[in-house]
Amino acid sequence: MSERTYPSYTHPLWRRLLIGREAGVIALLVIIWLYGYSNIPYFGDTLTLTYILVDMTTVLLIALPMTLVIVTGEIDLSVASVVGLSSAVLGLLVQHGVGMPLACLTALVTGVICGVVNGFLVAYVGLPSLAVTIGTLALYRGIAVGLLGTTAVTDFPANWTELTSRVLGSSGIPTFMMVFVVLAAIFIALLHFSPFGRGIYDIGLSPEAAEFTGVNVQRTKMILFVLTGTLSALAGIFYTLRFGSARGDNATGLELQVIAAVLLGGVSIFGGRGKLPGVIAGVLLIGALSSALRLEGVTVNVINIIIGLLLVLSVLSTSLLAWVSDIRGSRARRHRVQRPTPTPSSVSSQ
Repeated sequence: MSERTYPSYTHPLWRRLLIGREAGVIALLVIIWLYGYSNIPYFGDTLTLTYILVDMTTVLLIALPMTLVIVTGEIDLSVASVVGLSSAVLGLLVQHGVGMPLACLTALVTGVICGVVNGFLVAYVGLPSLAVTIGTLALYRGIAVGLLGTTAVTDFPANWTELTSRVLGSSGIPTFMMVFVVLAAIFIALLHFSPFGRGIYDIGLSPEAAEFTGVNVQRTKMILFVLTGTLSALAGIFYTLRFGSARGDNATGLELQVIAAVLLGGVSIFGGRGKLPGVIAGVLLIGALSSALRLEGVTVNVINIIIGLLLVLSVLSTSLLAWVSDIRGSRARRHRVQRPTPTPSSVSSQ
């Protein structure tokens, strides 16, 4: 693997904004939306927009902290299990007569605790995040299923379940998306416009070098895993209220959708690279593409194949671009070496 540096930051701002994988994902999203709006029946309806946003809200929420985690070179595979565990905790408390505000707060605290466990094992014990979160994936899911068994809690207050289906006027945009917009603004500012965010990129490029530049690597990783657990629990609350059902097996397999969207949005699985606007566009791209294909009568299996191929191509494009860049760099170095160096005698004769 070639050395990862900051070469793109030597380019002008307009080039960084308009040329890159993130800009390509956004452009592809716009193309699919315009094509579907013009050629696919019902795709341009506000109801379709509502369904796309509601379907992808859970993924959007988890993708925010997951982006930061992957930029550091780590990963969290337990997010879907945290969604299921927070859903089970919420359902169990409501089943026993606890009010919704306190039940939701307890579910959020559950996510914080899950994030602390993951963060402590990864950041302070030094275990690989892949191994840790595979283990906690099974642990949290087992606890969730153990809390509710095979039963499903469905007696949630109607005024709470309606929160996930309300829209802003006739725009078709769900009201809950305002919560996501606020969180997205906070995470974008945190990653792209703060010293903490620069430290995240430093860790992804080289944890050892980040330590020497004053970045507290352990504390940063702990904070990111806690954020991932907290947002996963919030996603679990939304998921439960949206379907009106709390089960221990809720959101099984959701972690794969989140990671696929993050990688599709331009984040490097090796860390040190990625932007949140590209990730948000990647999530919406998957939602819009899936909706367009369903309206065209394409089966779910074929849709999964198409999205999988798109993800593979996006990952391959990163390696291809790095390979082309390495070739250009080596040619430039050889050209500099082969150029004759002027001698003092030749200079004096001129």
